Amino acid sequence: MSALPRIRQIIKNQFISPIQEFIKDSRAVGITLLACTILSLLLANSQWKDGYVHFYEKEAHLVSWLHLPHSFLHWINDGLMAVFFFLVGMEIKRELIIGELSSLRKATLPIAAAIGGMLVPAGIYALFNANTDYHSGWGIPMATDIAFSLGVASLLGSRVPVSLKIFLMALAIIDDLGAILVIAIFYGGDISWYWLLGGALILTILHLLNRIKKHHWFITLLGGLLLWYFIFNSGIHATIAGVLIAFLVPLDKLSDYEHTLHDPVNFIILPLFALANTAIEIPGNFGEALTTSLSWGVLAGLVLGKPIGITLASWITIKSGLGERPSGTNWTQLIGMGALAGIGFTMSIFITMLAFKDPEPQNIAKLAILIGAVVSVFAGLILLSLSGKRVK
Repeated sequence: MSALPRIRQIIKNQFISPIQEFIKDSRAVGITLLACTILSLLLANSQWKDGYVHFYEKEAHLVSWLHLPHSFLHWINDGLMAVFFFLVGMEIKRELIIGELSSLRKATLPIAAAIGGMLVPAGIYALFNANTDYHSGWGIPMATDIAFSLGVASLLGSRVPVSLKIFLMALAIIDDLGAILVIAIFYGGDISWYWLLGGALILTILHLLNRIKKHHWFITLLGGLLLWYFIFNSGIHATIAGVLIAFLVPLDKLSDYEHTLHDPVNFIILPLFALANTAIEIPGNFGEALTTSLSWGVLAGLVLGKPIGITLASWITIKSGLGERPSGTNWTQLIGMGALAGIGFTMSIFITMLAFKDPEPQNIAKLAILIGAVVSVFAGLILLSLSGKRVK
């Protein structure tokens, strides 16, 4: 073997193959997001903090005469995250048509659990912040990070039944749908009906093209970009465009798009989102920052509200005969999954950026989200480990 092929083989064996194996690992997304978060926190509190933190706030106008996002942070949160929402939208559509949410009997338990897991955390947050300047953050503890929570669950291997992982995935998908509706309805700006009407026209055209079997990836891309621009200027958050376009993708094309976008979204877009949105300068009065009604509302909502809401709603649904407990599971495991659902991360941070315009409450909420995620991970792992394989 000559030198060049040998070098190529060494590069493949030592670098490319391990990376490919890591990406295929179900825990990879969670590990990557955690690593990016730690890196971002370290940089934001190092000697390079000024350059690092302000980098994301730099003006980034692509075309001066168009009304577009005006900083790197806005391009990530309003632009790239629309692709993430496109992927989420396809997951929701698949589950609604042929998956765990495709029939009323299969969907009843995860729907009830998701509703309980959204209402109770929001209610707990409201108890702490109803009459404060932080009242608009009630949507923050409602969210569950699908990739992170499933990645943590996979750490326990066969101790977590497949049926329980499917339950968590279905619950988290409904949770995402709920978060999307909350963002669209409550966290937009003043509505411009002309731009919204233009977006509706684009959706109608794309729908008609699909009806006459004219679906093509280029049409989806072009239509998606136009719809994103119209919604961005309408006052509704632009990422909703990703979900709307996803619902128009034919069922037989979903796998192609998901396969194409899975790695770029999970290993480029989400890490960029984590880096940009966790560039938090930890204040000198760290203890005081974590004893505000805002931080307590977020922490209590995620760490306590999620498992309480999910477990209570599941218990009512199962005892009333409207749903069935996932096969091979016990109540301790369900509570453990409820605890893992307290890992809000991506969507919780995203809602934080919409709920507050001032960096101070944003940073307090983000720190609470990160601490809540750590507590939820340990609580979920302990409960699931203790649950064993007993089924009662």
